[in-house]
Amino acid sequence: MQIQQILKSKTTFVALAVGILGVLLVLYSWQLPPFASSVQTTNNAYVKGQVTLLSPQIPGYVVAVPVQDYMTVKKGDLLVQIDDRMYQQQLAQAQATLLQQKAALANFAENRLAKQASLDLAKAQLQSAEAGQEKAELDDKRTGTLVDRGFSTQSSGDQTRVALLQAQSTVAQAEASVKIAEQNLALTDAGKSSLEAAVASAEASVELAQINLGNTRIVAPVDGKLGEVAAHVGQYAAAGTQLTSITPATVWVIANFKETQLAQIGVGLPATFTVDGLGDVELSGRVERIAPAAGSEFSVLKADNATGNFTKVAQRLSLRIAIDGGQAAAADLRPGMSVIVRIDTADKPLPELASAQ
Repeated sequence: MQIQQILKSKTTFVALAVGILGVLLVLYSWQLPPFASSVQTTNNAYVKGQVTLLSPQIPGYVVAVPVQDYMTVKKGDLLVQIDDRMYQQQLAQAQATLLQQKAALANFAENRLAKQASLDLAKAQLQSAEAGQEKAELDDKRTGTLVDRGFSTQSSGDQTRVALLQAQSTVAQAEASVKIAEQNLALTDAGKSSLEAAVASAEASVELAQINLGNTRIVAPVDGKLGEVAAHVGQYAAAGTQLTSITPATVWVIANFKETQLAQIGVGLPATFTVDGLGDVELSGRVERIAPAAGSEFSVLKADNATGNFTKVAQRLSLRIAIDGGQAAAADLRPGMSVIVRIDTADKPLPELASAQ
């Protein structure tokens, strides 16, 4: 009996020890107290960069491709040349139209001077006619008095009356000439705005033609490395056709942490990471920014939890990690590489980064 009790006690002890060990293993694997660590880790992280796809804005045949796949280029280097003969002719045509419209606008000034001179002449003729009418009125008045007193014949009175009527007709004709000249001048002035608009339109056409001609040269927008060069001589490239891409040297890390890991993570905290493509090399950086929302909020199809069949899933938020300078291995980082990130929440963040949040 004693032996059985001893064996039973040992079995109970072993089972209890195994149970405690299992619980400890679970707590350790889940980093729960008393095994909770200040280091937060995620392998849901990638190297990111600004990969720019290059496409033509205008269609045409490719006549030169002076670059090759994965070359390092500088800002402004020619990557693809599109046949520019048609666009040069369009520019020449636009420039000729501009000269024509400017000449028409210059002729406006001369034409207006002529219309103004016609108006001045009509006004002078009106003044002369009004002076003749005034003289005819005086003559008619004097002759009428003499005829009434018998000192002049009736025929003389009739002559002065006819002269007065002719003078009045001349004045009316001169007034009409003034109105016509004023209308002609107004029509000329009204045409100035259309001539100026035509010049502005022609200038815009010249600028557009210059832009189109410049777009036949596809150049590197920034310093960086090219991707695959899809363009080749003789190819017809439609507007928007992807010809190649360029990736600047500046890269960073986007790390997706579970929301349960973010309690002590803030901007400015130091981070270390390893990259699958670089072996065991460890690089360092700093938490630069934290996403404003969980990744699920940016998805096209939002999760619908109103069905009653709800299972809580820890959401992930993205952290942007700036890579510290002076690290030789950082030059080998390429966008898309997989990364394992570690952040020690026991460290203190940099004040300037934390204040920039």
